[in-house]
Amino acid sequence: MTKNDKIRLVFLTALVAAITALHYLTGTEKAHFHDIYRRLYYLPIVLGGLWFLLRGGLITSLVISAIYVPHVIFQWGHHPASAPEQYLEVLLYNVIGFVTGFLTQAERRQKNRYQRTAKRLEQSFAALRRQADQILEVEEQLRRADRLSALGELSAELAHEIRNPLGSIRGTAEILQDGIDPSDRRHEFAQILLREVERLNRVVEQFLDFARPAKVERSFFNPTQVLEEVFSLVERQADKQGVVLEKRGDAGLVVGDGEQLKQVFLNLVLNAVQAMPEGGRLDVGLQRGPEHVEITFSDTGPGIAPEHLERIFTPFFTTRTDGIGLGLAITQRLVKKNGGALSVANEPGKGTTFVLTLGPAETTEDS
Repeated sequence: MTKNDKIRLVFLTALVAAITALHYLTGTEKAHFHDIYRRLYYLPIVLGGLWFLLRGGLITSLVISAIYVPHVIFQWGHHPASAPEQYLEVLLYNVIGFVTGFLTQAERRQKNRYQRTAKRLEQSFAALRRQADQILEVEEQLRRADRLSALGELSAELAHEIRNPLGSIRGTAEILQDGIDPSDRRHEFAQILLREVERLNRVVEQFLDFARPAKVERSFFNPTQVLEEVFSLVERQADKQGVVLEKRGDAGLVVGDGEQLKQVFLNLVLNAVQAMPEGGRLDVGLQRGPEHVEITFSDTGPGIAPEHLERIFTPFFTTRTDGIGLGLAITQRLVKKNGGALSVANEPGKGTTFVLTLGPAETTEDS
């Protein structure tokens, strides 16, 4: 019994006791007062049925009947004309108690059915929403697959139509550069030509890397060692921009293609360094859990604008004037191919954190 039910029970008991006391303490010569007191008994009977359902209504009416009948017999026995009316009142007490409790109990059951139905409908609605989200996600994946298919065909043509002319241009530019005195201004133009040819070649390579299926060589590699190699590759550019590279923690052996995930690490580290042209800090943390290895790349750059956050892994989306928007798309694809996940946490003005999760070696071996 709840605290609220106990309070109601005490109130009913006190109310019945007060009405009974009025009956027994008032003389029978004041018949009009007894008529009022007799009808006051309906109040606790109705409340008992409303608060405690059928059982409460019947128990209250039976208790009142047991209390009131002796009053009728001993105090009103010398008025035989009033006895039938009073006994009829006792019968009505029990009828009212039964009807009130029965109707309240039926209404409570109906209310509970409605609540259960509403809960099932809410659960069904939530399931439908989840299914709708899954359908939208599948549609988005299909659209990406269509883009990748078209990009694959385009990349094959680009590789054939662009790389050969680029090789010829590069060779010609090198010959021209060798024949020009370094003090001649045309020597600088030849260097610009070589740099632009190299940039175009990288763009073609990115198209090819993104479009061709990535073959994963499932093995074990040490992410700490791979990060050290990546840091050595990026160290010169980071020093030039005043970016401090820091690694902490250890993850042991991790499942995945070491070469592909080296490309993932390199892309994430380069992105962080490029996001801090005025200097800053990149902390790479490695943490090994029972089910996965977590590697975080946290920089102190300006962060990502909230309206761009959901699109950063979308192919061809970029905020840099010299980018083509394939770096993070390729990175995410390689991570998924290796059974991992890549997410981003962002605080504009304070930096960005990419969270990479991979499977530890023991998990695969045990399975």
